[in-house]
Amino acid sequence: MSYLVLTVCTGNICRSPLAELLLRERFAAEGLAAQVRVASCGTTGWEEGEPIDPRARALLDAHGIASHEHRARRMTRRALQDADLILAMDHDHLQPIRDEAGATIAGRLHLMRTFDPEVGADAGIRDPWYGDERDFETCFAQIEAAADGVVQHVREQLASRRH
Repeated sequence: MSYLVLTVCTGNICRSPLAELLLRERFAAEGLAAQVRVASCGTTGWEEGEPIDPRARALLDAHGIASHEHRARRMTRRALQDADLILAMDHDHLQPIRDEAGATIAGRLHLMRTFDPEVGADAGIRDPWYGDERDFETCFAQIEAAADGVVQHVREQLASRRH
């Protein structure tokens, strides 16, 4: 049985695919690729079928992470209910996720940055789409800062399943 991590942003072309692809790399590096799947989606269908934003692709390329296969998709009730861990990128994603999934996701929905031990009072990751490359770099750094905490959380969840 595999563990599914689902990252969610608005259009699924910037933040959530950055998080998805970085987390896949981290889980693989930790030897967990066979146990953990990572996917992403958007709260809207605005970008459905579109590739990752070129600025996000360039950033991932610079880190040696391939993104050419990504195509945006809208969240579905089924995808949310199937996920073991749902990582919203910003505060404005929480309610649409709850509205779509219903009460079944209680305890599985978190802002991704809450897994960053250095996060302050605001755990949101702002949409870099409206900005420039610096905004994408900030977004990626915030995702990266939370990634180890996500991996540790999932490792603990997997261990608790074995007991």
